Amino acid sequence: GLAQFVAVARHEHVTRAAQELGVPQSTLSRAMVRLEQDLGVSLFARKGRTVALTTAGRTFLASAEEALAGIARAAGSVQQDADPGVGKVAFGFLHTLGPETVPGLIRAFRADHPRVRFSLVQNYGEAMLEKLRAGELDLCLTSPVPDAPDLVGRRLDEQRLRLVVPDDHRLAVRKRIRLAEAAEETFVTLEPGYGLRRITDNLCAEAGFTPKVAFEGEEAETLRGLVAAGLGVALLPPPLVPRPGVVELTVTAPRAVREIGVAWLDGHPDTPPVAAFKRFLLSRRGRLIPELEPPA
Repeated sequence: GLAQFVAVARHEHVTRAAQELGVPQSTLSRAMVRLEQDLGVSLFARKGRTVALTTAGRTFLASAEEALAGIARAAGSVQQDADPGVGKVAFGFLHTLGPETVPGLIRAFRADHPRVRFSLVQNYGEAMLEKLRAGELDLCLTSPVPDAPDLVGRRLDEQRLRLVVPDDHRLAVRKRIRLAEAAEETFVTLEPGYGLRRITDNLCAEAGFTPKVAFEGEEAETLRGLVAAGLGVALLPPPLVPRPGVVELTVTAPRAVREIGVAWLDGHPDTPPVAAFKRFLLSRRGRLIPELEPPA
């Protein structure tokens, strides 16, 4: 409708506009009458095959051209985002995977796809899944792998969790520990809604106790700092760099790991760059985060 109106308005001639658009002249004439009826305003003063814009028609033309230019820009933008060579991937991931793992993954992917752009979002698991559902993310790395009917989740790797204690703690002389031995300890944990909090609660339940929680935070390294300050113990993934003031104990029972997986919205069509990055992530299964596992 808008494109037809703009063509007629520019030519001020129905026949020439119909030839340009490749539609019958009668179809175009009817479309213009219908548009005027819908608006309740005369857009054209007609003289045979020629038409002249009314004042209302000139006002409407300016807005119509602006709207069509906006649609063209939007179409260009989504086409560019879907371009296999230079498109865009909206990728979410956990804070703990941000400093090392994700930059390394993107660097490796861009060796073969140097011009693909990334929109990166760091968040906790539940918030990222909501962004997936809202269409704001194409893919996310999260833990645990989500089990929801509207999402597809694929397990990629796992991280050993350690019991982190202050270096002057009674358990600090140990290398290994059964989690049940920490039943009387005060814990610092992530807030409810975080995957690592759910894993902590589940592992403690498996070990036969409910953890006494003194502090809840939003970020693993902050918790490590609270442990160093003597405010509790924590179950955490390995640090990126060793932190003074704490000792990291291997948990022998129950098996203390967190799985890392990739998730996407079921049935959501992938653009070529998203499909390529998804294939790349799945190809890294079992070796996604080797740098976070220091040698034993």
